[in-house]
Formats: sequence, C-alpha cells, structure tokens
Amino acid sequence: MPELPEVETIRRGIEPHVLGRRLQRVVVRDRRLRWPVPADLAVRLEGRRVERADRRAKYLVLHLDSGDRLLIHLGMSGRIWVLDPHEPLVKHDHLDFELDSGRLLRFHDPRRFGAVLLWGADEPDHELLRGLGPEPFDPVFSGDYLFERSRGRSAAVKNFVMDGRIVVGAGNIYAAEALFRAGIRPGRAAGRVSRTEYATLAARIREVLDEAIVQGGTTLRDFAGANGESGYFQQDLYVYGREGQACRNCNRPIRRKVIGQRSSFFCAHCQR
Repeated sequence: MPELPEVETIRRGIEPHVLGRRLQRVVVRDRRLRWPVPADLAVRLEGRRVERADRRAKYLVLHLDSGDRLLIHLGMSGRIWVLDPHEPLVKHDHLDFELDSGRLLRFHDPRRFGAVLLWGADEPDHELLRGLGPEPFDPVFSGDYLFERSRGRSAAVKNFVMDGRIVVGAGNIYAAEALFRAGIRPGRAAGRVSRTEYATLAARIREVLDEAIVQGGTTLRDFAGANGESGYFQQDLYVYGREGQACRNCNRPIRRKVIGQRSSFFCAHCQR
C-alpha cells in the first residue's frame, strides 16, 4: 500500500503539471471504487483551474478555483500517471482528468480500494480527514508530544506510532525502520518508552520519511511515481523484510514478530 513518502512523491510529480491548469474534460469509466465516484464529478470539475496540490496523510488534495477540492486516495494498488492523451487505455484505467496543457492525469486501480471524491467548498473539513494526527514534519510532532500521548498505554510502541490519530505517515515499513534507528524494540509497551527515547524516535521518524521521499518512496511490489518510475528506498532498508539476514550494524540475524497482525522486523541486539 502506498504510504506517505509514496504519496508525497506522486504529489511532487503531478504538481508542475497541474498548477494553474484547467480541467478541460473529466472521463469516469468506472465509479465503483472504495466509495462510489460522485455522479456529478465531471460537472463540478470541468473548466475549473487547479490552484494548489497538497497532501494530507495519504490523501492527495487538489484545490480548485471554485473552492471545491478533489480528494484522491490510492488505496492498495492505485496509481496516478501524467500521460499524453493518445496513451492507450489498459484494464483498470478508471478516470482521466484532461488538462488544458494537452496532458492528462490517469487514475489506475486494479483492486479498486482507492477513492476519488469531492470535498465541497462549503465543508470546513472532510470526514475522512477528521481526527487525523499531525503530520510528522509539523512542529507539533515531537518527542514531548509522543511521550504525553503514550502515558498509560500498554499497546506496542510500533502500533502506537502507526496509529493515524497519533501521527500520520508512520506506516509499517517506516515505523520498523525508525524504531531500529532509535534502538527501540517494536513490541515494547508505548507507556514504557521514556521521554528521551521518544525524542530520538520522533527525529528518526522524520529522518526515515524524509530520506524515503528524496528517494522516491519504497517499491516492494508495484508502486511507481507519476512518471512511472519506481522508488528505491528499499535499497536502504535495515530491518523491514530482512528476516534471517545479518543486521547491518551488529551482524546478528534480523528477527520477525507479528505485532497487531502485522509483520514486525527488528534486531534483538540493537533494539531494547
């Protein structure tokens, strides 16, 4: 599933192509995504100019001159490509957004767990974004913030930082890598992590996500950016997916443990 770095990579990829451009034509081939594509999507979007391309958590948000916003989620297998209009259609190409530049954005989603929704100008917030925690690069997110939110919690610290109500963007891969760099075992109770350790962990979460964004995300199966290129952060993974392989710090084998129904990878020597 595309996580924050992958979605941010796509946002940066499409931004130069959409800013200041008008949506000349919207083609909806299949409305059956995770939530049905609004029936009036084309009417609301056609002729509108894109004023800003943002990201909130794993959602892309295109702000239009009408005040409406286009909310896009990639789900498990969704992609957005910037293409020439003559590019042949393939199976699961569900929507096209034709731009006045002669280019188009194409939304492709084999599993149809993604979403393309309208966020009206008269809606101060959207129900899918309500209740989300801060962005990891927001000044609000800090070791003190994590420490205060974790008091009394017995849940594993990995599950704690993966909770989107605490902070967005620390998905399974990036939480595992950040915990390794912070020297904290993923299964330790969140309430048993010290303020100093949380300060280190907050810094490592930002560090890992920033590196992943610079490297275009992590391609483990079929992720690709808006230009079709794969990310390469997977080359720098220390623990995720490396069960039985030698730790790059101490040479002991990386272990795997299921925590919260997710595979968690760690080094028992480097992480306490």
